[in-house]
Amino acid sequence: LTGAHMVMSKSVAPHAFSVVEVDYNNVDIARNAVKSSWKAAEGFSLTYLPFVARAVVDAIEDFPYLNASVGDGELLVHHPVHLAIAVDLDFQGLLAPVVRNTESKRLRAIAREIRDLADRAHGKKLSADEVAGGTFTITNPGQYGTMLQFPVINQPQVAILSTDGVHRKPVVVTAPDGTEAIAVHSVGVLALAWDHRAFDGAYAAAFLARLRAIIETRDWEAEL
Repeated sequence: LTGAHMVMSKSVAPHAFSVVEVDYNNVDIARNAVKSSWKAAEGFSLTYLPFVARAVVDAIEDFPYLNASVGDGELLVHHPVHLAIAVDLDFQGLLAPVVRNTESKRLRAIAREIRDLADRAHGKKLSADEVAGGTFTITNPGQYGTMLQFPVINQPQVAILSTDGVHRKPVVVTAPDGTEAIAVHSVGVLALAWDHRAFDGAYAAAFLARLRAIIETRDWEAEL
């Protein structure tokens, strides 16, 4: 069934691909500040995925055509953001359970729901309703250290984001006085597969630029 759905997606949607590199140092600062207390309170570790998911929701607010489907000669823009998170079932298949109405939720609530849905997906305890109705999908192969993945769009959506591996790398940082220096930060790639019927490359690139800016500059400690 998954294979047939993917073949249909490739035959229906003209897939295009856009990529940005993201510096996660700002996220690392917030994660390290709450690492112990988070694990004690929530029972699971705080990964990069909830930060990306939260940033995606806010970036969609500025670029709503990402949260849409293609109709009969029209683009149907969805106002609630129902975020589907792809879950690998121990290499025996794939499900994308849905975190609903993420536009009304903050990072901690999104992280809890992602964890709960993933746990129940592995335990085969999801209802049919919980894997239906997504409006935008995130797939997370980065846990395996991937550099770049071109995912297939989850129809009838118009885009899917791949969160690839985060690695420690030397980067150029600019001080307030304008001087530059080399520092070692956590850096990763966000790769967006999108439907060229829905919008063009400039719109996709602007969305990714906004997404990167949110991840790199938001006061995540205050959010947490």
